[in-house]
Amino acid sequence: MSSIRSLDPAAMSIADLQFCLQHGIAPRPICFVSTINKEGQINLSPFSFFNLFSTNPPVCIFSPARRVRDNTTKHSLENVLEVPEAVINIVSYSMVQQTSLSSTEYPKGVNEFEKAGFTMESADLVRPPRVLESPMQLECKITEIKPLGTGPGAGNLVFAEIIRIHLREEVLNDQGQIDQAKIDLVARLGANWYLRVTPENLFEVEKPLRTMGIGVDQLPKSAQLSEILTGNDLGRLGNMQQLPTQKQLAELKFLPEIIAIFNAGLNDVQCYKALHLYAQKCIQENKLEKALAVLWLRPPK
Repeated sequence: MSSIRSLDPAAMSIADLQFCLQHGIAPRPICFVSTINKEGQINLSPFSFFNLFSTNPPVCIFSPARRVRDNTTKHSLENVLEVPEAVINIVSYSMVQQTSLSSTEYPKGVNEFEKAGFTMESADLVRPPRVLESPMQLECKITEIKPLGTGPGAGNLVFAEIIRIHLREEVLNDQGQIDQAKIDLVARLGANWYLRVTPENLFEVEKPLRTMGIGVDQLPKSAQLSEILTGNDLGRLGNMQQLPTQKQLAELKFLPEIIAIFNAGLNDVQCYKALHLYAQKCIQENKLEKALAVLWLRPPK
């Protein structure tokens, strides 16, 4: 295990604290918000302090933070205080450079749709326009704005209730649902770093909502303290619903791979390592029942 460095946020500069948090709390989805003020001036700006927080009612929250440099507020915040409506446009890879351009601090009244080259599309239920190029556009009414402070870097939580959803057809599957591999999302990291969600980076983790996993604590101590098995390995095995049976253990002892380990003249520590390596191979091949059973085998006496 590596050593731990502990930091006191109160003792850090705002810039250092922001750097630390934005690099470590990542990736963050990007909220590309169009707003309008009472004079009808449109603003378009991206925020990575954003996420989905409720389905019923459907609510997102984004946070236009006060500028660290001079403690001023952003036009998006000023607009929703005047006209409590917004469109949250989700950002795909094909539009990320234009989205970044729109974050330029243009003077009030400048339309970032025009500066960034995006197409304004009328919304159905709110005054701000949608970004036509966005794969998912969420028309929202603003239900609450909660300031978190008055100093530089302080956030302002904007509660946005979704009242209409628009989806581009090309990101949908045959059932009319969003295809995670097609939507080609991007996310924000620290500094100038972004992340593209590509098909080769996608993986599934089965959620134990309808099952009761045995838990890592029920695995043999030799497995819990293994130098071979990773936390992910243990997590997958801990999600299994039952311990191996005596029949499974008896059958394992006749496998050529297990016979070879037991006949290799290894001491106990070496034997456990060999068994754990074989169990890990089974995990990688998705043979979880076999992997779990292997962990209950003991070196021969």
